[in-house]
Amino acid sequence: MSVMLTLILVVQMLSALAMIGLILIQHGKGADMGAAFGSGGSGSLFGATGGANFLSRTTAVLAAVFFVCTLALAYFSNARPAAPSGSVLEGAAVTAPAPATPVDSSTAAQIPGNTPTAKPDNSVPPAPAK
Repeated sequence: MSVMLTLILVVQMLSALAMIGLILIQHGKGADMGAAFGSGGSGSLFGATGGANFLSRTTAVLAAVFFVCTLALAYFSNARPAAPSGSVLEGAAVTAPAPATPVDSSTAAQIPGNTPTAKPDNSVPPAPAK
């Protein structure tokens, strides 16, 4: 399968480069008028009429080859098995957090500025007198 994809890709690249070259050597529409009156374009490689018919047909054939190769590459890229979906983190090992060690009052007393006190009083203060 890989060899066929490489072959199709090479054919596509060669047809694209050949199309670029053929398009660059073609004359524009205005160049034909100058050749009709005997200007410098009449002594071209393809004669006074130019190679418009040959070049345009060759360009059309190369364009068809390019599009067929593009469709074949698109088809074969969708025919490959899909990559497994999901998150990368789903495959990671799950580790449990380390158990918290209970803090006793002797450990808290060793911290400078920390004096162990009794639990705070959570009772509601009396309402102020009027």
